[in-house]
Amino acid sequence: MLLEHDGKRPTVDPTAWVAPNAVVCGDVRLGEESRVLFGAVITAEAGSVSIGSHSIVMEQALVRGREGHPTTIGDHVIVGPHAHVNGATIEGTAFLATGTSVFPGAQVGAGAEVRINGVVHVNSVLAPGALVPIGWVAVGNPAEVLPPGEHDAIWAIQEGLDFPGTVFGLERRPTRELMPQVTRRYAERFGRHRDDRVL
Repeated sequence: MLLEHDGKRPTVDPTAWVAPNAVVCGDVRLGEESRVLFGAVITAEAGSVSIGSHSIVMEQALVRGREGHPTTIGDHVIVGPHAHVNGATIEGTAFLATGTSVFPGAQVGAGAEVRINGVVHVNSVLAPGALVPIGWVAVGNPAEVLPPGEHDAIWAIQEGLDFPGTVFGLERRPTRELMPQVTRRYAERFGRHRDDRVL
């Protein structure tokens, strides 16, 4: 399903294919021979999404462009089932396996591989050809790749990457103080979809 959002329409190359139950919404560009498989969602939320040629967004994946953080996916990239790419740059020939998460401001270098349930954290830069093992976390610029059990080491790097500022546009505060403002902002932003138009 193609949707116009905030007056912007997807641009789909004639050779690309979007599954009938996938959603492509707003300022999204799909390159030649790209594919968006069943149940995937590609949505431009005040930030564009550009997907290159011969790239595949697999079942149930989410690709989101956000304000201040457009998403760019290069040529010959696979975004695996249930993967999440949000306001990030994925360079050509990279592979994001099932369940991977790539957060706003992150960059995954050309030919890099993020294996099942791997994470590339906010504002982190994964070098070309790098590997994130199953379930591990890439954090920092340049990214260090750490096992998930190394929470203290991950946090030591992540704290300085400004997750709340990058993702929510807010200063770090205790969660119970932060969430009312976050949810109000999100409700307003996502409420804009009320006026979307099916193309």
